[in-house]
Amino acid sequence: MGVRALLPTIELSRRTMTPDSRSNQSTDQDQNTDRQQSNDRQHHQGDDPRHRNVDRSGDLGETIFRTEDLNVYYGDFLAVRDVNMEIPTRKITAFIGPSGCGKSTLIRCFNRLNDLIESFHLEGCLYYHDQNLYGDEVDPVEVRRRIGMVFQQPNPFPKSIYNNVAYGIRVTGKKKDVDLDEVVEKSLRGAALWDEVKDKLGDNGLSLSGGQQQRLCIARAIATEPDVVLMDEPASSLDPISTLKVEDLIRDLAEEYTIVIVTHNMQQATRVSDYTAFFNAQPTEEGKRSGYLVEFGPTEQIFNDPKEEATKNYVSGQFG
Repeated sequence: MGVRALLPTIELSRRTMTPDSRSNQSTDQDQNTDRQQSNDRQHHQGDDPRHRNVDRSGDLGETIFRTEDLNVYYGDFLAVRDVNMEIPTRKITAFIGPSGCGKSTLIRCFNRLNDLIESFHLEGCLYYHDQNLYGDEVDPVEVRRRIGMVFQQPNPFPKSIYNNVAYGIRVTGKKKDVDLDEVVEKSLRGAALWDEVKDKLGDNGLSLSGGQQQRLCIARAIATEPDVVLMDEPASSLDPISTLKVEDLIRDLAEEYTIVIVTHNMQQATRVSDYTAFFNAQPTEEGKRSGYLVEFGPTEQIFNDPKEEATKNYVSGQFG
């Protein structure tokens, strides 16, 4: 298809592994050595205050994302600084914090959507399956296929419900290899929408209610079988009933996908997430706000026994 391999040297998830990648034992052994060396480096970094926000409890299990000294800039403005954390596979991780602390900026780094902003640049490392997502050999388009995105406002295309879901398969050139009808049904079932729309697949996606539109966007995101689904405040514009449906869906999706969600709703974070990252913002001399990671850990610990005073103050409603 003329697309560069995203991760040419590492073992991928079950959805993208090939027989050749399974048999490449020497490469896997080299990666295990590199991973151990990386872990050793992180252990020695434990006393460095820049790294104190990394959860090192050993309870994360397999991780899919890892950031090291990540700084995000727009031109000369440092929007988010010193982010060090590991995000576990097939868990739900919530990003919380006040407005302007960089949650949405950071989540858009995970599938390279910020690349579309001319002034954006990044320092440090962001690893996906232990390969730097911003390496020269990485194809951003392939990144976005494997790491899907659902936005704050439902954004179905002005197409039929069927064609909304099938869109990703068609543009990636996979339609010759799959049964589109099967993919559409499976994706709509996965988004808990099939029973509501199965008799009107030809209707325009914009004719659905707001909650249905958001679930349609989720169906579109999972149709290409990504590893990860990023969600930037996916329920903020929905009514309470639709919000609960989306939250139930998020929990179900975590059985198959890694979920990273940005939310301003702390109750939502406690209901749906396994891990939580709390971000705060510091005013700059120019009158802007520069975000930073305060604390990351299991959601229960973040909300009930946080290590940092700022986290305690935020989750208890003293600011935000």
